[in-house]
Amino acid sequence: MKILVCGRNGQVAQALQGALAGLGEVRLLGREQLDLAQPGQLREPLRALAPDLIINAAAHTAVDQAESEAELAFAINAQAPGVLAEEAERLGVPLIHYSTDYVFDGSKASPYTEDDVPNPLGVYGSSKLAGEQAIRAAGGQHLILRTSWVYSQQGRNFLLTMQRLLQEKPQLKVVSDQIGAPTWAGTIATSTRALIERWQRGQAGAWGTYHLTAQGETSWFGFAQAIGDQLKARGLPCAELLPIPSSEYPTPARRPLNSRLDCSRLAREWQVTQPHWHEALIDCLK
Repeated sequence: MKILVCGRNGQVAQALQGALAGLGEVRLLGREQLDLAQPGQLREPLRALAPDLIINAAAHTAVDQAESEAELAFAINAQAPGVLAEEAERLGVPLIHYSTDYVFDGSKASPYTEDDVPNPLGVYGSSKLAGEQAIRAAGGQHLILRTSWVYSQQGRNFLLTMQRLLQEKPQLKVVSDQIGAPTWAGTIATSTRALIERWQRGQAGAWGTYHLTAQGETSWFGFAQAIGDQLKARGLPCAELLPIPSSEYPTPARRPLNSRLDCSRLAREWQVTQPHWHEALIDCLK
């Protein structure tokens, strides 16, 4: 089986490289080979590659930056996934695509289900929602996997930023009123492998949109505390943490206060579950 992964250097793409080993020929293509910022140039290389499965792990994920470069964000997050979905349908192969909790506005009091109506707060969420819509419109077999608060030992993410700042500063203020599930890229990758294996065995659930995050919930402050605890356990310096509301940390893009996603449909339809966020954090740091 030829598996094409769009994206090479991102957190999820890097995790997929290891997690998919042994499933077939896995090719990770970066923007030099597949530039999602140029959606009109994707069709020819996709047809030449003729993969048996397409996984889109590439995205414009700079949430604040997206506010000032909407055209680029929509090209990468909306138009390009639509082209990938159209070509996957033309080839008769499935597409796995990762989306985000930012398609919701965070005003709901309980975890969001796949049936809740999206209402993104900014350009990033709007572009990712448009990408979902383009994939569904293509009509082929697909899995849209919405995740949240992705981190890993690579790239730029909350874990690496906190590890650095907690050791550099005596005191650190972190937002405490945004709630979600920190999700390790390794968890996303191993869950993706499990989904592919069930499809290969003829045990696939229904195609469509699913939520895929770690179990449990915390705030960014709680996540920072857990990172700090791991630093202390290793005898490393750790700043004093102070909780603050979002209003004290203004950003160009608004963030949803509730990023919790209900993942029970994925467990029910595909028998794929995720670990608790705290357990996954420890595994990541190992």
